[in-house]
Amino acid sequence: MKILFVTSEAYPLAKTGGLADVAGALPKALESLGENVRILLPAYPEALDMLADKGRPIRLGDPLGLGESRLVPGRMPDSGVRAWVLDCPPMFTRDGGPYLGPDGNDWPDNFKRFALLARAAALVGIGGSMMGWQPDVIHANDWQTGLVPVYLEQWGSPVPPCVYTIHNIEYQGIFGPEVMGHVGLDHQHFSLEGIEFHGWVSYMKAGLVYARRLTTVSPTYAREVQTPAYGRGMDGVIRSRAGDMHGILNGVDYEIWNPEVDKLIPARYSADRMAGKAANKAALQRRVGLHEDPGAPVIGFVGRFAEQKGIDLLLDALPEVVDMGCEVVVVGTGSAYLEGRCRDAAGAFPGRVAAEVTYDEGLAHLVQAGSDLFTVPSRFEPCGLTQMYALRYGTLPVVRHTGGLADTVTDAGDPENGNGFVFSAATAADLVGALRRARELFDNPKGWRAMQKRGMSLDYSWHRAAESYRDLYAGIT
Repeated sequence: MKILFVTSEAYPLAKTGGLADVAGALPKALESLGENVRILLPAYPEALDMLADKGRPIRLGDPLGLGESRLVPGRMPDSGVRAWVLDCPPMFTRDGGPYLGPDGNDWPDNFKRFALLARAAALVGIGGSMMGWQPDVIHANDWQTGLVPVYLEQWGSPVPPCVYTIHNIEYQGIFGPEVMGHVGLDHQHFSLEGIEFHGWVSYMKAGLVYARRLTTVSPTYAREVQTPAYGRGMDGVIRSRAGDMHGILNGVDYEIWNPEVDKLIPARYSADRMAGKAANKAALQRRVGLHEDPGAPVIGFVGRFAEQKGIDLLLDALPEVVDMGCEVVVVGTGSAYLEGRCRDAAGAFPGRVAAEVTYDEGLAHLVQAGSDLFTVPSRFEPCGLTQMYALRYGTLPVVRHTGGLADTVTDAGDPENGNGFVFSAATAADLVGALRRARELFDNPKGWRAMQKRGMSLDYSWHRAAESYRDLYAGIT
């Protein structure tokens, strides 16, 4: 099958979170199964620079009156998967990130920028034969590509079917109704049965209503988003399409996240030869300014500093965690308030708490390899990848029972399958309870080693997920 994978970010061309890891890894896994995949994403300056084997651009004209646009063909620099980057300098050639300007606020024209991405995907869908490659199916991801099936609907049939994946329902692409005319949408779509959402336009709802099939990134999250507690107002729409919703657990690219081959850590190791883990722990402690104490369990956190991720629960728990004799390192960026709290915590517990307010891919790998425990105390978590990385690195995860965390981490209370520590309530007290149990196991080297080996033996590779997606595509083409 020819599959067009449309995304606002894809590692290593552009990354702000887990979507980029998925977009970099799933197409590669699909190609390993014999499918023919192309990735489409915006030509942010760094993406255009990093794209390998660039070819002659394909001109698209000015589809939405936003400036001349073109598709620059090339390959992903790591995997060699074919990719197109959508080059429209007024929309994508700018300082700042994919979604935020240098001031940390959303670009005010995001509704135009990602409508253009969706329009380009639809153009490939209906006119790909003129480009020498026409997809059998289009796979759109998150609100930034939610308009893809709407544009296809407007052009009529025959058009390729669209699969739409929710990676995080928290971000829904909500804009005023006036955007309809700016992005070439027929006003007939602005209705309760269409893309209207409480008087606003929702790009995510567009994908949920008009795509042929819906997926999200774990079985538990697929059930959760159909409830008012987790659906963020979209639960009714999703329940109405429950028969079309599929929960497919994300995977891990073990060519990147694997301590046996990881080039970003000082010492490589495996489940049978663990000496390198101690060396990585010492290197991490030195790097971030923690006491170089092999007897102190190091707890790692890498992620967005946002309430969703539960970083505030960890900060509230720090006095008791430090009192247990643990050390903590947090890495990430996010709200200014939580960034400030992280810095304050490092100042309050020197040598015991470290805060790296940055995103650094190499440091993220070192935290996985050098920590003893890795915590993901999320209030909700569609899938989560970091806990699966932690399992492979022999770093026992401490997670809240939600979404993909519930699908991948089994509590130590299960003597045969336990691979981490799970807590239920989104409170600092419950997190502390789980960490206290982990601290006790740390003092039992035989039990600790057994759980490490159990986690490191699990297979959460992308091959499994890719087979599920291939079957889904085949069922609608």
